[in-house]
Amino acid sequence: MNNNDDILQAVYQVILGRKAQPAESSYTASLMQKGIDKILKKVGEEATEVVIAAKGGQRDEIVYETADLFFHLLVMLGYHDIPPEEVYNELRRRFGTSGIEEKASRS
Repeated sequence: MNNNDDILQAVYQVILGRKAQPAESSYTASLMQKGIDKILKKVGEEATEVVIAAKGGQRDEIVYETADLFFHLLVMLGYHDIPPEEVYNELRRRFGTSGIEEKASRS
């Protein structure tokens, strides 16, 4: 594991912990308890906020909103028990392949 994915893995492990042992004061546990629809709603909201921040061009805002989106994507992955490594592996598989070719291969 490198420094870039250390933090994602660490956050993911905390998310799994909150899922396994929910605490009343945990935002993550409350999302898990509310279910996938609430989690996906948050992913959608955060994705929209990233788009707005990027359009505005304020670097700090883009970073902040992207971190929120990453977090909520990790919650969604945790809900489905999909470790981030599976996403990394998929990105590795695609690396060096034209996006057009990769998308065509899925048909």
